[in-house]
Amino acid sequence: MSFAEIMYFILPLVIASAVPLALVALGALFSERSGVINIALEGIMIMGGFVGAVTILLLEENAHLPIQLVALIGLLVGGIVGIIFSLLHAFAAINMKANQIISATALNMFAPAFAIFTARIVFGTQRVPIDDSYIIHEVPLLSKIPVIGDIFFQGVYLSTLLGVIIFIVAVTILYKTKQGLRLRSCGENPQAADSLGINIYKLRYVGVIVSGALAGIGGVIFVLSFSTSFNATVAGFGFLALAVLIFGNWNPKRIIMAALFFGFMRVISSTKSVIPVLNNLGLDDEIYLMLPYVATLIVLAFVSKNSAAPRAAGEPYDPGKR
Repeated sequence: MSFAEIMYFILPLVIASAVPLALVALGALFSERSGVINIALEGIMIMGGFVGAVTILLLEENAHLPIQLVALIGLLVGGIVGIIFSLLHAFAAINMKANQIISATALNMFAPAFAIFTARIVFGTQRVPIDDSYIIHEVPLLSKIPVIGDIFFQGVYLSTLLGVIIFIVAVTILYKTKQGLRLRSCGENPQAADSLGINIYKLRYVGVIVSGALAGIGGVIFVLSFSTSFNATVAGFGFLALAVLIFGNWNPKRIIMAALFFGFMRVISSTKSVIPVLNNLGLDDEIYLMLPYVATLIVLAFVSKNSAAPRAAGEPYDPGKR
């Protein structure tokens, strides 16, 4: 296999891996820019992916709908479930002023247990099987573009393309609108924002809700892109998304680059058998499977000390504090 063939094989997979990472990391960005740390992304992805996969399975069996419409409905359901689940964290963090790390950790522990228990009750097994035909072999017209068409518009998933569009829209709202500016002010200096009449509690709820929606959609994208079944896990994508956020220094452009980097590491770990250079090294498969997570630890060790997190992130809002 030539270098060009390897690139044409790897790049679409890297993009498919990077999109859910970037989307979920952007959700975390919304939450932290509003002042609420949300490390429950893994649990939200699991809940969104689980209910989304069940919805897709039921539609496949009982509704005669176009296959891509089924995927769209699954993404919508996953986003709604993500919103509902994230509201638990929002209420605990904003209204009850609970420790945000503990609150999010509780959701991360609850989600896989709930998915496994419910799936076994309903299906007799914890696996939720779905059809493996959601890939779009060619996007009309766009797939004919030289070089770019082969990489971006052949053998892609609708969920991946939608993830890119959602990312662009969300970044535009956060950085190009008045509401986005107000939300960001809540995570930097909420007391100053409050003095200008901005409702801190409302915008922090908005930040957490958006993070829940994006994480829930990201969970369904994971299911549609990387598996023919849901098995109560998203392979640590929620935690990797947090690493992407930190590595990206809370900046959307850097988040994209970080997502591509971690996506590349993940693809290398799972496709080494078809890459002659890696296959000839003779290393154990477990070493390659560890690669994305080892890379995460190494990168965070170097970049986390220079991180520029929102100043008020993780601090319950106190109107009397100045």
